[in-house]
Amino acid sequence: MANHKSTEKEIRQIEKRRLYNRYHLKTARTAVKKLRLTNDKTKAAELLPKVSSLIDKLAKRGQIHKNKAANLKSSLTKHVNSL
Repeated sequence: MANHKSTEKEIRQIEKRRLYNRYHLKTARTAVKKLRLTNDKTKAAELLPKVSSLIDKLAKRGQIHKNKAANLKSSLTKHVNSL
């Protein structure tokens, strides 16, 4: 249990950040899965910029590494082009 007011506030802030990060990571993972399961080229081409944007935002915030973001975007682009 926290003994200082500042520590109590820090605990509240950490919990808020954890939930925020969890939401955005889960949303991006779901979008990536949805794009990978899409077999229609036009629909996949529509989804790709949105998913790429989500991945870029995660990398910008530091939630995923920039190289992981680049690898994800590359593999998704290859998938869409192969349809």
